[in-house]
Amino acid sequence: MSTLQQIFCLFFLILLPPLVSGDCTCDSDDGERDKHQALEYKLAAIASILIAGAIGVCIPILGKTIPALRPEKGVFFIIKAFAAGVILSTGFIHVLPDAFESLTSPCLDEKPWRTFPFAGFVAMTSAILTLMVDAFATSYYRSSGFNSGAQGGVEDAEKAGDMHVHAHAHATHAHGPASFVDDCTSLDLLRHRVVSQVLELGIVVHSVIIGISLGASQSPKTIRPLVAALTFHQFFEGMGLGGCISQAKFKIRTTSIMVLFFSLTTPIGIAIGTGISNVYNENSPTALIVEGILNAASAGILIYMALVDLLAVDFMNPRMQANLRLLIGANVSLLVGAGSMSLLAKWA
Repeated sequence: MSTLQQIFCLFFLILLPPLVSGDCTCDSDDGERDKHQALEYKLAAIASILIAGAIGVCIPILGKTIPALRPEKGVFFIIKAFAAGVILSTGFIHVLPDAFESLTSPCLDEKPWRTFPFAGFVAMTSAILTLMVDAFATSYYRSSGFNSGAQGGVEDAEKAGDMHVHAHAHATHAHGPASFVDDCTSLDLLRHRVVSQVLELGIVVHSVIIGISLGASQSPKTIRPLVAALTFHQFFEGMGLGGCISQAKFKIRTTSIMVLFFSLTTPIGIAIGTGISNVYNENSPTALIVEGILNAASAGILIYMALVDLLAVDFMNPRMQANLRLLIGANVSLLVGAGSMSLLAKWA
C-alpha cells in the first residue's frame, strides 16, 4: 500500500467515531423507512458498484494489450478526455455542492459556518496543497533516484560523442543525446506515477463518503435511484483513474493494489454505513462538518488533477496540437464526459 493510501486509512479511522456521535434538532428527511428492503438495495449496490468500478478501472489497463487502446494511440487521448470530463464534473457538480450544503446546513451554528464560505476555502486550500505535493514529490524523486540515473546517462553520452536518437511518431522527430531522451521519458513516467496516486486519493475520499451515506440510509426510496447512478459514477471515474495508472507503468503488484483499493472503497463504505445505520446521524453537527470538509478537500483535488494533470497535459501535447481531427475529437469527448456525469447529478 502506498504512503498516501496509508495516510488516508489512518485519517479515516480517526474520524469515524465522531461521525456516529453528536446531537442535532434537525430531523433526517429520509422518506419511508424499510430496513429489510433497504438492505436488499444496499447488497445490490455493493455488487453492482464493485463490478462496475473494477471493469472501469481495468479497461485502460488491460487496453495495453489491445493495439488500438495503447497509450501512444490517438484513441487513448479520446478516452482520457472523456474520463477527465467525468472527473472534472464530479468535482464541480457532485462533490463541491455537497460540501457547500453540509457546511451551510441549518443544523450548524450560524457563526462561523454560515458567515464564511468554508467549502470554497477548503477546496481552494486542497487544490494548492495538491499542487505542492505534486511539485515536491516530483522534485524529490527527480533529485534522488532520477538524478543519479541522469548523471550516469550524461557521462555515457559524453563518451559516446555525437550519438543521437530519433523518436518517430507520426512524422515528428526528436533529435538529441540518448541520455536527454531517456531523462525526459523517465520524468514523464515519474509524473504519471505521482498523478495517479494523488488522483486516487481524491477519488477514494469522496467514494468513502458516498458509500457511508448510502449505507446509513434506511429509505428504499432514497437508495433505489442511487444504485444505478453510483454504478455509472464509479465506472466512469474508474476509467479516468485506470488511464493514469496505465501510463504510470507500475509493477503488477502495485497496479493490482491500486485497482483493488479503488474498486473496494465504495462497497466498504456502504458496508460501514450499513453497520452504523442505527447510530449514525447524518444531520449531527460533527457529521456535517467532517463530511463537508472532506468533500471540499476531495473536490479541490479532483478539479486540480482534471484541469492541470489530465486535460492541460494532453490538450497541449504537440501530437494533439498537430492533429486537428484528434483535437476536435478530444474536445467533443471531454464535453460528452462532463455532460454525462453532470446529468447523473439529477439522481446522485
